[in-house]
Amino acid sequence: MNNQTYAETTVVPSAIPSAVTTIVPAVGRVLISTLFLLAGLSKIAAPAMTIAYIQSVGLPLPSIAFGLAAFTEIVGGITLLLGYRTRIVASVMFVFTLATAAFFHNHFGDQNQFIHFFKNVAIAGGLLHVIAFGGGRVSLDGRRS
Repeated sequence: MNNQTYAETTVVPSAIPSAVTTIVPAVGRVLISTLFLLAGLSKIAAPAMTIAYIQSVGLPLPSIAFGLAAFTEIVGGITLLLGYRTRIVASVMFVFTLATAAFFHNHFGDQNQFIHFFKNVAIAGGLLHVIAFGGGRVSLDGRRS
């Protein structure tokens, strides 16, 4: 009697883990970093609007907060994309993403803000995976090890 499961009979075990562990972390980094890069570039494209929004939520020093946010998103996005110091960068982005959720998306009566809050929480979850597992083989970190 054959006790193999469907997956065991149809999948070449050695091929899938190698492809998955090589490609999937890189694709994940591209997807997450794209969001940060676009957000940072949109801030640079409309600084007055971004500063006004930061001021509207009551954060002190909105011009400095603008500069820090744009820098974090652009530099963090690029380094995450390249997989350089991936765990450290993902840790910074994790804190930044949760802080953004807490300060800017905390009006749960507004469905849009509710969705944005939990979008940030989900992104933070993805960043936790990057923190735990690193940048993968297709990264600058992977080339250094």
